[in-house]
Parts: sequence; structure tokens; C-alpha cells
Amino acid sequence: MYEHLVIFKFITNVTPAKQEELLSQLQGFKGRIPGILDISAGINVTEETENIHGYTLGLRVTFDSLASLRLYGPHPVHQEFVKSVDGLLENVIVVDYPKV
Repeated sequence: MYEHLVIFKFITNVTPAKQEELLSQLQGFKGRIPGILDISAGINVTEETENIHGYTLGLRVTFDSLASLRLYGPHPVHQEFVKSVDGLLENVIVVDYPKV
């Protein structure tokens, strides 16, 4: 199994409603993209303001294999999401690792 972590930093004028819309899109990946065993996503509610640095949305996806993780990026459902955030992101952090 492999974990895929993504933390999104939106540009300042992205509304909470738009963030919720994007969150809903992410949560809809399971069942639409092969190889996803589990998915969790949410709006950052941390009170540790010295560590937030403006990152407001987090995503964790558990894949059944490295092959599934590699097929995820070009998958049409994922690409639809990528297009929907075009111009809305200041930065993104991505970490992939094997789950032991």
C-alpha cells in the first residue's frame, strides 16, 4: 500500500464556499479512481497558527499499490480536479510513501 498526502495553499481570494466545493470533489475520488482503498480530506482547523503557513486543505489517499498511485495522476477524474484548481493555488506540497 502507498499513502499520497497533499496539502493545498490557495490564493487569498478563494472563498470558503469554493474550498468546500473542491473538498467535495476530492472526497468523490473513491469509487471513481481504481486502486483507492481509503481517502480522507478536510479543511485545516489547526490552532497552531505558527505552523499553518496558509495551507488550508489537506488530502490523504491510500492506494493498493505503487502501480495504482502512478495511474492516479493521469486519470481523467484527477485531471478534472487539477483543471478546477488551475489559477487558485499559491503552493502545493505532495508526499508519497509506502505504508508499512
